[in-house]
Order: sequence, then structure tokens, then C-alpha cells
Amino acid sequence: MKHTALLILLAITIPSAGAAEWPQWRGPNFNGSTDETNLPSRWSKTENVAWSAQLPGAGAGTPVVSGDRVFISSTAPGEDVLKALCFDRTSGKLLWTRDVGKGTNKDYRSNYAAPSAATDGKLVVFFFGTGELVAFDLDGSKLWQRNIQKDFGPFAFLWTFSSSPLLYDGKLYMQILQRDVPVDGRGLADRENESYLLALDPQTGKLLWRHVRPSPAVRESREAFSTPIPFTHEGREELLVIGGDVITGHDPATGKELWRWGTWNPSKITHWRLVPSPVAGGGVILACAPKMDPIYAVKAGGNGPLTDDDLAWVSRGDRQISADVPTPAYYDGDFFILSDVRKTLARVEPKTGKIKWTMRTPGLAKYEASPLAADGKIYLINFVGEVTVVDATSGDVINTIQMAEPEKDPVRSSVIAAGGQLFIRTNTTLFCVGK
Repeated sequence: MKHTALLILLAITIPSAGAAEWPQWRGPNFNGSTDETNLPSRWSKTENVAWSAQLPGAGAGTPVVSGDRVFISSTAPGEDVLKALCFDRTSGKLLWTRDVGKGTNKDYRSNYAAPSAATDGKLVVFFFGTGELVAFDLDGSKLWQRNIQKDFGPFAFLWTFSSSPLLYDGKLYMQILQRDVPVDGRGLADRENESYLLALDPQTGKLLWRHVRPSPAVRESREAFSTPIPFTHEGREELLVIGGDVITGHDPATGKELWRWGTWNPSKITHWRLVPSPVAGGGVILACAPKMDPIYAVKAGGNGPLTDDDLAWVSRGDRQISADVPTPAYYDGDFFILSDVRKTLARVEPKTGKIKWTMRTPGLAKYEASPLAADGKIYLINFVGEVTVVDATSGDVINTIQMAEPEKDPVRSSVIAAGGQLFIRTNTTLFCVGK
């Protein structure tokens, strides 16, 4: 009886591994949410902060957390290099740092450290916009390194390419959705630049398969900065991929396309690059069209080419919700859609698209980082490092905290949660907030 009581007590008091970790860009549930509780809603740069650590430069990649490690990618402009960093989760001590490649940026809008790392608790994978893809063990020993541009051709992107690696079910996935022709000298000139999905062995970096993904889009509208998202519906596993004016579902084992819906761009506008990743929940999959265009809710479970009859709803008319850059979160049975262009946050019912509440994002700065949903709250951060905490039930603002001074580089990294704490990345500092 004592043994049984102890097991029950442990089950109650010890959080699940999924709740205590944030292993990839959109978290343990792949949708911007976590089961964390008792997360802080009030703090400052010095109060209720467990630790803070200096970073060598700016980057939009979020921290990822596993066990007693916090991993983050960064630029180091003073050295003109890209770095992979590992911090002790308890103290914030820098455990190791590794130089991964030369250069920090090629344009003023972003830098090469925009992708987030990914970890399975045994190894950690970093990807940078230069094409460098590298895996380390948790102590910083390099397992392998390869460059996607050198292996499969130079990226045909107008702006700095970014897509985060995905570790799922024993495979490492990457997507490259790019123009079919060169742009400003970037890309292959002697043949078509194919868009493709890769699967690699995380332990060795060996290519398992490469699936070419065709697109009807034209010029910049072929470019996507999204990340593939795993999704299971009625027992069928798939990878959701969005960009090139279409959203597709793929077999994770082979890359084979299972279904496709499109397009939000029937007139073939040429400059509609795609940024938000897919997000699924409540039987639908969201595709966020660019600029101020609508959001499309595709019914899950489709096969082959889909039509508009396979849409649950579209956010036209009185449903004025959109997302040009942030990826929505799915939490507590609803979507939380942050619009950087409309300057709103909305709670939306998956099956109908009904807006339960909408609120104006505080301040004047833009919000491009994707929202975190956890513990009955939504956490947002804007370009000048103001973190806003919103009540998920009512849409009321609980608090706004200034975590950085306005700088040349905007703050783009999403707030993440793990082990009862928040991790906030500005351009100079990584904060661990909470006891």
C-alpha cells in the first residue's frame, strides 16, 4: 500500500516530460502550446528572474529546452560567425559554444540565425540560413555536419531563407520551398530549382529520402519560410507543408503527397512569399494566406486534390482575422491567431471560425513572433521586446513587461515555456523567468 501511495504521489507531483520541455520551435505539441502550469504573469528584467545570460548577437530562433540543457542559435557579428550555444537550465551558465559557419546576414531584414534548433533529448540539431545543418550530442561533441546548399544547390530566395528543423519519430525533416528560377544571382541557372522535402538520419546526417514538391506559384510566391508540422488524424500520421500557394499533407515515412489544397492566390500574384507554418486542431488545418488575406480552414482527413468544398470556413466578411508572419497557436480547444498586419489577437473556434473574442495588441511596435499559449494565458512579444500577457479566456491584458531597449535589430523570437518557467530571448540577453 505504501508503494502504491508513493507511485500516486509521484504521478501527481512530477510534471510530464512533454510539459517540462520545449524541444522544437512550436513546442512539445507542435502547435505553440504546452501543458505547463503556474507560469509567471508578473516580473521585470530583474524581479522574478531565475537567471539571465548574455548572447553574442541577434537571432530569431527560439530557445529549446530538454532536461538540464537550453539550446539556442545566435549570430556573433563581432566575429562574423554563426554560433550554437548550450546553457545550464538551472543556473544559466554557458556550458558550451560552437562556431558553425561564417557570416551573419545578407540583407537588412533578417539574419542567418532565424531557425530554431531541435532536440530529442539525445542530440540537438541546428540549422542556419547559410544552409549549414549540424548535430551535436548534449555535451557539444559534433556528430555530423552538412550544408544543404552544397548538397542540393544554392537557395533561390530573394530574402534570407529560414525554416526550422523538425525531429519526429526518429527522423530529421527539412523543407526547402523556393523559386524555380534564380533571383539576384542566387539559385541554379542551368536547370530548374526544385522545391523539396528532406528526411535524414539524425544520428548520421545520411539522406533517407528527398521528395520533390511542385508548385503552381510564380516567382517570390514560391518562397516559403514555414516549417513542416507533424499531425495525426484518425490514426493517419502526416507532415503538413505550406508554401508555393498550396498546403499539402505528406507521408512521414516516404514523403509521398497524400493531399493538396490551393489556392489562396488564384490570380498568381508574384510577391506573396509565405511565412506562417500550418497549425492543426479541432478537425481542421489552418492555412494563413499572406499580407492581409484570409485564413483558410481545411477539413482534416482529405485525400488527393481537394476543392473549396473541403474547407470548413474562410475568414472573409465579418471574420477579419489574418496572419502574415506569426503562426497561430492551438490551445484549450481553440485557435489563437495573432495578426501582425491587423494588430489584433483573436480566439477562434476551429469548426466554424467563430471569433470568441478579439483584442488590440498593445503599444506601437509590430508583433511578428508567434504566440505561446499555456496556463490559461497567451504570451506575446513585439519588436521592441515588450512581453504582453493576455488572459486566454477573456482576452484581457494581464500585464506588459519591457524586456529590452529598442535596438537596430527587432526582437523576433517567440516566448517559450518549460519546467514552470518562461524563456525570453532579446537580441542581447536570454532570460529565464520564474522560480
